[in-house]
Amino acid sequence: MPEVLKYIVDNRGQKTSVLVPVKIWEDLNTNYQRLQKKLNILSSITEGLNEVKQSKKTGRKLQTLKDFLK
Repeated sequence: MPEVLKYIVDNRGQKTSVLVPVKIWEDLNTNYQRLQKKLNILSSITEGLNEVKQSKKTGRKLQTLKDFLK
């Protein structure tokens, strides 16, 4: 039998909470963590690209990869 969500309703019949089977909850959390990591990487890349664009406009020198790795 498939696992199902169970809803808790108030006295007006409005859904107020949901009970999620542990396996579904763990899968959701795993996927959420993966997406958070991807978002952080993409945000960092975007920030870096914006920094490069800004430095080109202002003429500011950026640190080279070679210098960074030292």
